[in-house]
This record gives sequence, C-alpha cells and structure tokens, in this order.
Amino acid sequence: MINLFKNKQVDKSNNDKFLSKVASLLIHAAKIDEIYTDDEKEIIKKTLIKLGAESSKIDEVMSQASVNEENANQILDFTREIKNTPESSKIKIIESLWEIIYSNKKADMYETNLMRRLTGLLYLDKKIVGDIKEKVKKDLTK
Repeated sequence: MINLFKNKQVDKSNNDKFLSKVASLLIHAAKIDEIYTDDEKEIIKKTLIKLGAESSKIDEVMSQASVNEENANQILDFTREIKNTPESSKIKIIESLWEIIYSNKKADMYETNLMRRLTGLLYLDKKIVGDIKEKVKKDLTK
C-alpha cells in the first residue's frame, strides 16, 4: 500500500513538472512580441486547467513558470517534457499557443517562427498545426 502512495506522489510530481513546462512555453510565446497581456494570462490558465491542473494551484504554477521562462536559455527546456505526451495534449497546447499569438489579432514573424520550430520539436504534422491556426483565426473573427 505504501508503494501505491509513492507512485501517486511520483505521478503528481511529474504532472506538476509537465504543467510548469507547458505554462513556461505558453508564457514564452506570450512574451515573444514583448506584450504580455491579461488576456494571454487567462488563456494560459484555461489551458492548464484543460490539462488537469487544480484551480487552486494555478497561480503557483504560473509563478514558477514565469521564473522558469525568464531563466531558460532556449525552448528545448520546455519542449522536452511536452514532446512525449499524447497528441491530444499537444493539440490543446498548440491551440492555446495560436490563441495567445492571435489574441492581439495578428502574428508577427517571431511568433510564426516559434510555431514552425515547435511543430518540429513536438513531432507534429504541419498540416494539423496549420488547421489549428486557421480554426483559431476563424473563431476569433466570430
């Protein structure tokens, strides 16, 4: 019985680490255009909840993720954890990234370059990422 508890603790620790990396990546995307808005913070929080974060711990995760993002040298620090997750989780993350990018109604060259790099780093099909982009753009114009 003690073993089961230990495994649950390890799983929770891994999930917390995963959520922190996801939040760090999303914060990085939000800051890449040098404008980090409250709308972008809300998108990040909603994404973390979709991925299984406890509502009561969102601010803690966001705070740690901000520190991680500021201290990271490259996005590989964030994508290592994410690339081994199920594709359904990756798709939620990519959708959130596009929502962040288009939250100001346009994508600059740094943001689109980031998405190209992430497509490869996360082993995602370019067509799927492009379809998600178009869906987000269409949803924002409604």
